[in-house]
This record gives sequence, C-alpha cells and structure tokens, in this order.
Amino acid sequence: MKASIHPAYNDVAVTCSCGNKFTTRSTLGKPTLHVEVCSECHPFYTGTQKIVDTAGRIEKFNNKYKTGAKAAA
Repeated sequence: MKASIHPAYNDVAVTCSCGNKFTTRSTLGKPTLHVEVCSECHPFYTGTQKIVDTAGRIEKFNNKYKTGAKAAA
C-alpha cells in the first residue's frame, strides 16, 4: 500500500432515532453520525412490522392521474 493516500479510519459515535447509541469505525471524518434505522429498531432484526400507509399513496396517485374514460379490458 502506498503511504499517505488512504483516509483516516477513526472511531465514530452513532446515534439512532430510536435512541440506540453505539460506536463503530469509519472514514467519515466526523466524530458523530445520526441514522434513522439501526439493528435495534429495523423490522428485519426485530421481527415486527411497522404499518405504512401505502393505500393512501396509491389512491392519491390514481386520483392525480385518473383519465376520463377507463381503458377497455
């Protein structure tokens, strides 16, 4: 490896929106990092599912792009 071309690899304090805090290492260059989802609150790791209002989004899309005549099947 060439000397003096690689970024500094330092400890970074990570804070999640759920309140979980942990330390990792990164080349980020900042001492702190704020994330929205971590392994403590992500549905894949917790086995729980958060309700997302997809029906409302679909209805909003359909209403916005609704045509006067429906397409024939």
